[in-house]
Amino acid sequence: MLQIDLRYRRPHMDSDATSPFLLAADGRPARHTPVWFMRQAGRSLPEYHGIRGEGSILDAIKKPDIAAEITLQPVRRYGVDAAVLYSDIVVPAHAVGFGVDVTPGTGPVAEQPLRTRADLSRLRALEFDDIDYVIRTVEALSAELSDDVPLLAFAGAPFTVASYLIEGRPSKDYRNTKALIHTDEALWQEIMERLAKSAITFIDAQLSHGAAAFQLFDSWAGALSRRDYDRYVLPHSRRVFEELGRLHPEAPGIHFGIGCDHLLESMYAAGPRVLGLDWRTRIADARTRLGDDLVVQGNLDPALVLAGREPALNGTLRVLDDNELANGDQHPGHIFNLGHGVQPDSDPGILNDIVNLVHERTTQAAPS
Repeated sequence: MLQIDLRYRRPHMDSDATSPFLLAADGRPARHTPVWFMRQAGRSLPEYHGIRGEGSILDAIKKPDIAAEITLQPVRRYGVDAAVLYSDIVVPAHAVGFGVDVTPGTGPVAEQPLRTRADLSRLRALEFDDIDYVIRTVEALSAELSDDVPLLAFAGAPFTVASYLIEGRPSKDYRNTKALIHTDEALWQEIMERLAKSAITFIDAQLSHGAAAFQLFDSWAGALSRRDYDRYVLPHSRRVFEELGRLHPEAPGIHFGIGCDHLLESMYAAGPRVLGLDWRTRIADARTRLGDDLVVQGNLDPALVLAGREPALNGTLRVLDDNELANGDQHPGHIFNLGHGVQPDSDPGILNDIVNLVHERTTQAAPS
């Protein structure tokens, strides 16, 4: 039976750190609750469309000046407390020549999906030289951003990237992925080992050149049962967090997935410092299950942003209420975010109002 250690291990942090994001990730009080949004750099911003150009997102990512500017746009517009690298979870597979692209309106598409052992030859090990353009973007951003606004690295978790490569495109039922898991476990484990190593290298490259924290997106892990997750996925995600913890012990890691309420204990056991929650799981419930010291990220329903200013701001207040301690203060271990990414038709003005509301309300409640 899987043994899960739920004790929170708080690493050493520089006592002079001033970044609200980094302080909150360590469970320490900051001047306000930090805010950033998944997919904050991109399709919802008019300035993004003015610079993005035509073609695949992977083409824009290969241009460091463009990718850096897109990363900075939401920092300037919203005053968020972290920048997230403009990139994509299939960049590593694309960079090694697997044969995957991001099709507008569809998402990652592989014309020749990974279905047999022979297909593994297209999934070689990722090297820093394969992603030199990512490294140059990170270096440019590190020179531009203030110490108070860290740059977040990210990668797709092994399961989620595997699901795209195996299905060949976004899926609702993951039938090919689940079929491979249950008919050829040896091949599945080898795929996951390669993708775990790829995620480690991709994040290591970003952290080694100036990023200060990272998020591992296992967006579609919620499609699995707890039993299957623990056997077929958890060991590989744990390897990612353990190896990055060894290479970059100062960099907090966030683990996030959609529809993963039934997997919270297992995802936390993978070793993140911060657990991302979607809108289905209350912050208070997560801490009841995993401990009062749990540092969380989330979790406003992105649909409320689409519903208008009043629903969005009321929802924001409910999230802050959910993070409130018995004495009325905010729990210091909270990074405000949506429960998934910003939708393309979101109103940037509403997102700006959310940032201002969180900062104003939590600054007043912050301990002196």
